[in-house]
Amino acid sequence: MLSLRARIIKSIMQRRKNKQEIDWYQYEAVLRFRQQVEAGASRFGKLPDGIEVEPVSIGDMAAEWITPSQVLKDQVMLYFHGGGYVSGTCQSHRAIVAKFVRRSGLPALLFEYRLAPEHPFPAALDDAVIAYSWLLDQGISSSNIALLGDSAGGGLVLATLLALRDKGISLPAAAAVYSPVTDYTCSGESYRTNAKVCLSPKGIAPAFARHYAGDLDPGLPYISPLFGDLHGLPPLLILVGSDETLLDDATRFAAKAKACGVDVTLRIEPGMFHCYPAMAPLFPEATRAMKEICRFIQLKLGK
Repeated sequence: MLSLRARIIKSIMQRRKNKQEIDWYQYEAVLRFRQQVEAGASRFGKLPDGIEVEPVSIGDMAAEWITPSQVLKDQVMLYFHGGGYVSGTCQSHRAIVAKFVRRSGLPALLFEYRLAPEHPFPAALDDAVIAYSWLLDQGISSSNIALLGDSAGGGLVLATLLALRDKGISLPAAAAVYSPVTDYTCSGESYRTNAKVCLSPKGIAPAFARHYAGDLDPGLPYISPLFGDLHGLPPLLILVGSDETLLDDATRFAAKAKACGVDVTLRIEPGMFHCYPAMAPLFPEATRAMKEICRFIQLKLGK
């Protein structure tokens, strides 16, 4: 049963869900979505005490270190922000990442990969590989790096693991994702069965998939990692809410990875919605999820 706080917050979000029919294939809708994301982040952008932010440049890519005060960058998280591959910045996700940093005691590098539709696939994936390789170039061992991402960022984490493996680049120690996009063909049954209870806007997933894939097949493994060869991936933690249209993206990927011999932990939270761990500490389910993610990363990095 959902906690009282979770029920209240979920009810508020359900009432605020946009009932208007929006043509998400239109570029103007993408621009408005970006503005809404940034405006929402600005209202909840206060960082926890003891957290420092240091802007850095990775070539032409903006990024920033989010670190606990006076902690060395010898064991780190690389954070992949969500936003359907069409939105998201350091500003939009800084406060979220800071909560993971404070809870885990680990520094995080948050980076701004290029966004669709201006920069369709493989721009985001190329940038993710560059960001990870930059960490290696800083002298940080792959065994001291964990990847963490939400929504499309979670899908990009998994696609990046496939790309790193295929390129012969040493893989990180582990990866944790919540509400990951693993199938941009949107073929999972939960896209239909959870359509009414999911808090995501109607029709947003297939439209953003088209923006990201461009003229390519959205079922390509580096776009939809569910359809890739999953052998040899590092330990994975996958969290998802039972009320998400993305439920099957998570469960099918976890099942396939496990069948390929990957160490996978899948957590399905009953009644929960998209990216609920990011809302810690507003309700117990989110706080428990954030604690689990941080503890998983700490254990895999030997902290």
